[in-house]
Amino acid sequence: MTESPDCRPPQGSGAESGPDSAGLPGAIPSPEPDRARGGGAASGAAQLIGIDLGGTAIKLGRFDQQGQLLAELDVPTPRPSLPGAVTMAIVEAVDQLDPEHRADRVGVGLPGPTDRAARLARISINLPGWVDVPLADWLESRLQRRVTLANDANCALLGEAWLGAARACGDTILLTLGTGVGGGVMLAGSLFTGHGGAAGELGLIGLDPDGPPCRSGNRGSLEQHCSIAGLARLSPIEPAELCRLADAGDAEALAVWQRYGRLLGIGLSSLLYVLTPELVLIGGGLSGASHHFLPAVWSELEQRVLAVSREGLEIRRCALGNGAGRLGAARLALDRLG
Repeated sequence: MTESPDCRPPQGSGAESGPDSAGLPGAIPSPEPDRARGGGAASGAAQLIGIDLGGTAIKLGRFDQQGQLLAELDVPTPRPSLPGAVTMAIVEAVDQLDPEHRADRVGVGLPGPTDRAARLARISINLPGWVDVPLADWLESRLQRRVTLANDANCALLGEAWLGAARACGDTILLTLGTGVGGGVMLAGSLFTGHGGAAGELGLIGLDPDGPPCRSGNRGSLEQHCSIAGLARLSPIEPAELCRLADAGDAEALAVWQRYGRLLGIGLSSLLYVLTPELVLIGGGLSGASHHFLPAVWSELEQRVLAVSREGLEIRRCALGNGAGRLGAARLALDRLG
């Protein structure tokens, strides 16, 4: 697969290894910041805070306006993850990350769609009680900083488009393969979120009408087949071990990844017909095994998708690893809040 000169990833993207949430070889790590206080930014320009709200952890970063990570902090997501408890956890973490109030804008990525004004967390099927939560208002009143919201996969896509594997790419799909399957869509260099702000939930498209039930109400969604739980339906072996076995040439492990890639390719074929992107980015914990399942993905796409709908298509791993979401959330704050 050749690289397009218009769509170059940064040096080393997707080749280096490191731990990630599934224990598979990961993408390149974020540069080391100062963890207790800001480090080295020019004091004149206001800084940005990007937040990636996940089911198990809240990842925060403080950035300058060029995207340099100045300080970072991870805190556990409260259990149960009720809106009020999560809000206060974010407030306390921001105060710890930026006690001197160097950042005046905050972007938050969350696991679900927002309203078009980017003020409400509309719903999160994996967080209890998250229906039309006015998270931006709650945070602004407590932080005394401006706040904007977006789907977490959209934030990851923004991060990759800013400083990662999707730089200079106009039409891009991102899929995050992990506990769930998240998705983001960028068309002509801008996020596509639809008329109500909820578009781009790529993991919830239907793959098998009689498949396993999804919390969305769908059955046999892409998420049910291509998440870590979906992989477990193909093999009881943990993803990291399954990858190691395949690396060693184990025929059964290789066959599992081939079946997984076939399912992912079937799902992607529908997305290609609708969106005809120039680039598909693969992130999340399972992306570390992409060298085992992408050949099967390509095989399905070549069989199922007309050549004109996949012309010039590239598929790459994300370059920024688990730091993409908070970086993209910071970029979101920069773009939307001026």
